[in-house]
Amino acid sequence: MSDQMRIMLPGPTPCPASSLRAMARPMINHRGKEFMAMLEGLTADLRWAYQTQNDVLILTTSGTGALEAAIVNMLSPGDRVLALITGEFGKRFAKIAETYGAVVDKVEAVYGEPITPEMVAEKVGGAAYKAVLVTHNETSTSLLNPLKEIAEVIRRALPDTLILVDAVSGLLTAPLPVDEWDLDVVLSGAQKAFMIPPGLAFASVSPRAWAAHAEAKMPRFYFDFTKARDFLKKGQTPWTPAISLFFALEEAMVLLKKEGLSGIFERHALMARMIRAGAKALGLRLVVENDRYASMAVTGIYPPEGISPSALRKTLQDRFGYVVAGGQGPLTDSIIRIGHCGFYDAADMLGMLAVLEASLTQLGAKIPVGAGVAAAEAELAARTAVAH
Repeated sequence: MSDQMRIMLPGPTPCPASSLRAMARPMINHRGKEFMAMLEGLTADLRWAYQTQNDVLILTTSGTGALEAAIVNMLSPGDRVLALITGEFGKRFAKIAETYGAVVDKVEAVYGEPITPEMVAEKVGGAAYKAVLVTHNETSTSLLNPLKEIAEVIRRALPDTLILVDAVSGLLTAPLPVDEWDLDVVLSGAQKAFMIPPGLAFASVSPRAWAAHAEAKMPRFYFDFTKARDFLKKGQTPWTPAISLFFALEEAMVLLKKEGLSGIFERHALMARMIRAGAKALGLRLVVENDRYASMAVTGIYPPEGISPSALRKTLQDRFGYVVAGGQGPLTDSIIRIGHCGFYDAADMLGMLAVLEASLTQLGAKIPVGAGVAAAEAELAARTAVAH
């Protein structure tokens, strides 16, 4: 049994020590000059992360709260919406819209498969949608949707339709240039690649989205984007913010900007390749078999026949102190999910694969011991050779 827990989840994720220390700082006045300066700096940092000149709002809420904020700020009851669904979080986005009275049409992919541009083109041709809801990175299936191509199809067919993007787990794990791809509202969460504890969420808002917001009639109060924008102009938030998390985010952004966007993307891509290569070398089946659509944040893996995901997760945690996620929805009793989003590096992936091999062996699986780690090392060596 290990006394040290190593969380390998798609969220929440580990946090750098500098961010955790920052959270112990004394409280400050959230209506004072110190907070004003911090909010101004963080807003600029988030524009950098989003690759946008649009407004970016910081909300004290969860990722799901951000999804709800997007719905209630952009839509009116009765609006027709298209939801592109590749997993449980796509379903959640659609459910929120339905709850507030939107009429939601759905395009659902087989779990493990992406929404293709062709699927979107077939649906939007001749249709009139106020908004399209799309998940950038679907953590329940460990799938990365081809968002750029999807957005291009929508813009050609419906140039005035809003594109609302759940990028809660995807932003900073894979390229997502908001302005270049002409995305209207893009939502992300602090507990993923931003490397701080849960409690903050972010929303970029385009001029097209602001125009829609001015006409939107769904009820809103706490999440009202007009209030958030008006207070932001004064260097404040409309409601009491999670000040300690702002401190943590400030420190995390120092590390992220030092690494640079290309470095962040390359690190996440390498970790995904290492886990995928290791799993394949052990003879394990991946939820997303096509590398093109593999998430950079999390990898879903089917255990060998005869070994339950719950038993594998229990062995990983009880014997080695490694905490991985289970499946969701129809995959609840079928897979494990290994997170590699945020404050991780290649060494973490090697350790994860080593204990995965040991746990499978303890549970009686006939696997080529050492092959998983060796395959991951080969990916690392190839990346190192290219770097030099």
